[in-house]
Amino acid sequence: MLTDRYTEIDEVIAYIHHHLHEPLSLSHLAKYAAYSPYHFTRIFKERTGLSPQYYISSLRLQKAKDLLLRTNLTVRDIGLEIGQQSLGTFTTRFTKRVGLTPSQFRNSTPQADHLFYALQQLRDWPAFSSTSKQHGRMKGTVQAEVPFSGVILIGLFAKPIPEGLPLYGTLLSSLGEFCFTDVKPGTYYLMATSVSWGMQAMDFLVPYSTLRFRSKEPIIVKPDSPVPHQQVTLYPPRLDDPPILISLPLLMNIFLQRISQTEQSIRNHHISPMLK
Repeated sequence: MLTDRYTEIDEVIAYIHHHLHEPLSLSHLAKYAAYSPYHFTRIFKERTGLSPQYYISSLRLQKAKDLLLRTNLTVRDIGLEIGQQSLGTFTTRFTKRVGLTPSQFRNSTPQADHLFYALQQLRDWPAFSSTSKQHGRMKGTVQAEVPFSGVILIGLFAKPIPEGLPLYGTLLSSLGEFCFTDVKPGTYYLMATSVSWGMQAMDFLVPYSTLRFRSKEPIIVKPDSPVPHQQVTLYPPRLDDPPILISLPLLMNIFLQRISQTEQSIRNHHISPMLK
């Protein structure tokens, strides 16, 4: 369970951010926090949802994303910059957690602009139809702590960090209701972020400042049991939030393809059988 307790962990997280380029062993961080390694790991995970080392590796991948877009360093040098000695290991980990290879991500700005423009043209897109059964359905409401107008990306993830493709996900054109259907039994983490209509591609390719949400507790979906209504409140980034690693344009592209396929299916349904 994520918690607001253990505020002393904030000092450790700030230290991690400022010393990301240095070796950050568990024993060193535990000593900095004045805890035993075991106790430090336990309370760090209770506070952030992640182990210290997984949290650090996530921040370093976020730094790699930034370096890919803002520098001309080679992919190998960027891997070395974040402590990955092997180009193959760096590429594999980056691809698994971001959804694109480092080279694909570096070249994704034009497509990101194009996809975001396409979403802006849609604005109020229709909700996808839901199945009638209640079991395996997760419904909720999205609101925000501050005024917001833009696209909301929301999904269920296997880990308490938005990385890799969500197991279930969708995009919303405004604050309001969402629904996932046919959710298989399991344990999920509900996470969301947002992209304001006035943002540029760089603002959401490495989303430092986007509003976001992460469920305080894992959501357990059981067979033949209804899932409680989920209340999602988007808030400005906090120090202990894990970085958003999944490529948001990748999710935009999947959503737009889904809309296109739905529209094509509707058109085909209305074509006269004589013309098929």
